[in-house]
Amino acid sequence: MDAVFKALADPSRRRLLDGLASEPGATLGALCAPLPITRQAVSKHLAVLESAGLVVSRWSGREKRHWLNPVPIVEIHDRWLSRFTATRARRLLELRRALEEKER
Repeated sequence: MDAVFKALADPSRRRLLDGLASEPGATLGALCAPLPITRQAVSKHLAVLESAGLVVSRWSGREKRHWLNPVPIVEIHDRWLSRFTATRARRLLELRRALEEKER
């Protein structure tokens, strides 16, 4: 999980993941277009994302296409975030019940 957190720590890599979420199977050129960084920098960021398991790449003829792999993010959610969201939802439910009782 350390590699995933490291990969997600960089804003350029998060923007690449956003790009892949909206355009699955994007090529390097398509991913470079909206970013203010060089093609080489995008390639290096993609390598970090791939090594963390956040991006899967496949060659299609002469083009390399990239897809977002959300599994590591879901694992982080399940391990670190879900316990906090469950507590928050439970407290909201308790608040709703208290307010409903108060209205009676």
